[in-house]
Amino acid sequence: MARKLAVGVNWQGKPDFKGTIEKAKIADAAGIHSIWVAEAWGRDAFTLLTLLAEHTSKIQLATSIVNIYSRTPAALAQHFGTLDELSNGRMIIGLGTSGPQVIEHFHGVPFNPPLTRMKEYVDIINMIFAQTPLNYEGKLFKLQRGFTMRFETPRKHIPIWIASLNKKSVEFTAKKTDGWLPVMIPINSLKKAIADFREIASAAGRNPRDVAVKAPGHVTVTDNVDRAKAGHAANVAFYAARMGTFYSEQLTRFGFGADVQKVKEAWDAGGSKAGTAALSPKLLSELGYIGGIEGAVERLKAQDEAGVDLHPIDIDASTPAEFEKTVARLL
Repeated sequence: MARKLAVGVNWQGKPDFKGTIEKAKIADAAGIHSIWVAEAWGRDAFTLLTLLAEHTSKIQLATSIVNIYSRTPAALAQHFGTLDELSNGRMIIGLGTSGPQVIEHFHGVPFNPPLTRMKEYVDIINMIFAQTPLNYEGKLFKLQRGFTMRFETPRKHIPIWIASLNKKSVEFTAKKTDGWLPVMIPINSLKKAIADFREIASAAGRNPRDVAVKAPGHVTVTDNVDRAKAGHAANVAFYAARMGTFYSEQLTRFGFGADVQKVKEAWDAGGSKAGTAALSPKLLSELGYIGGIEGAVERLKAQDEAGVDLHPIDIDASTPAEFEKTVARLL
């Protein structure tokens, strides 16, 4: 069976909507499983997903991720339901809590309690797509008038994938959702992390293979290795040093606490360049692969063996033919 590969859309920088659409068409034709559109504090994900739904036919479309604070559960259901209708049933719901930095200081919404909120969002979104009247008594949401959405989506259930890090949220993901979007798990720890995750699903009475797992790191095929590594390092350093405590605690749990401390101290003393320079090559290589096609294939094999179901990739190709040839090798 061929691997399932995923590609992403960058949320930063100057927009190139025409180019993004063309890349999506190429990915669609090449047999890529899904395209994931990020959302943080830049452009929204849903507008771009609308364009991609209109210009593709087979590839699945996903958010990577949208947070559960800036929109109500019903608003998210409206977005995803409309897009599922537009795309003929190709949507994947990618959700996460984000963190207090973004939620409180960009959206202006109190952050806590994230897990309770996630549980209620999943319940309510599933009820809406199932056309179950919204009579819901949660800790945060109390819905008592029995609303149902005024159109039926192509599917009574749209898959929900959760980006979760800490123990309780990972347990909820394994027990109640369709997919796990793990974050910053080093490749040498990934097999055990996925085995533990599937064991939770099994103990909850589920078939553990019914919950898919996306690899936490990208496999990048490029000749411009130095540029790609610089971008990778800058991203890791920013999340480790500046995006609250979730990501630094995650890396510390997996044995890279000393690296995190060095990055934070260097960033505080000398800014982003110093923080990025403080990252060890070992940590960077554990969190993603950047290089030629042969090494990329080996990394994908290692992720397969760890239990990964969906592999995010980046391909630095100059032509559609080169992209399709590289995808064929990776598949």
